[in-house]
Amino acid sequence: MKKELITAREPKSPISEQFRILRTNIQFMNTKNGLKSLLVTSTSPSEGKSWTSANLATTFAQAGKKVVLVDCDMRKGRLFSIFGVSPVPGLSNYLSGINHNGEPSDNDIINYIKSTEVENLYLLPAGSVPPNPSELLVSEMMANTMKQLEKVCDIVIYDGTPTTLVTDALIISRNVDTTLIVCAYKQTKMDELEKVKNNILNVGGKIAGVVINKMPIQQKEYYSSYYYGSNDKLVVSKKTARTTNSLNLEARTRASMESNRTNSTNREMKKKEMKTDPNMSPAELLDQMNSYIEEQKKSLRNGDNQ
Repeated sequence: MKKELITAREPKSPISEQFRILRTNIQFMNTKNGLKSLLVTSTSPSEGKSWTSANLATTFAQAGKKVVLVDCDMRKGRLFSIFGVSPVPGLSNYLSGINHNGEPSDNDIINYIKSTEVENLYLLPAGSVPPNPSELLVSEMMANTMKQLEKVCDIVIYDGTPTTLVTDALIISRNVDTTLIVCAYKQTKMDELEKVKNNILNVGGKIAGVVINKMPIQQKEYYSSYYYGSNDKLVVSKKTARTTNSLNLEARTRASMESNRTNSTNREMKKKEMKTDPNMSPAELLDQMNSYIEEQKKSLRNGDNQ
């Protein structure tokens, strides 16, 4: 099990709590008919689609639901690596009728589902890379498979492909209860997100909402969370700590480059060091760093070394 599965490794962390809130919101949106199937897609690669689907599936399993997570990205499926299971045989082998070793495959989908370290959570990997993923997903056999999976568990979560690249996710969106679109902060383009939304609606799919991933977390807000660890100490994400450290390193590096232009300038600039607040967020630190450097540049141009 990789560190990406934060809801299983750190169930009391603030990020895990956000996934539980997401789970609850999705459930309340489908209280009338009941939620049996969910598709997770994105606009483009590297927006955190598989990470989101894996952790969301884990929260459903932790709530006592029997969950089957299906990797429908037959081109670049990676859920098997997150959960540490074998990638083959998988969905493509079942639908194509050909096993990963070239022999006829088993005709019972249950035999392709793999157990995970998370209780109540099962994974159906993508399987071997086929030459025709879209044709397999649009087949009647896939539609029947989706109905069969809903009968053996409480909820089926499908990890689809990025929608702007291929039509695989659109095909699945027609046959699930609702779809969740994952986008990335300052990475996803609004016109692409709008296009994905319209495409899903145009084929008859339903949209539960949009998850904005990779949002910058202010350090002060992170420290003020109500999460307490096993030793009653607040736990801070390593990712946040790495971001803060990298910004501090960048601030020191850029300030050093400016101060080393001449020896005399270096001595004067050391007298006016940049003062930072330990409670600053990474964004605030970066803004102060840029302002500090601009002040030093202005002093150099004016010949005023304060």
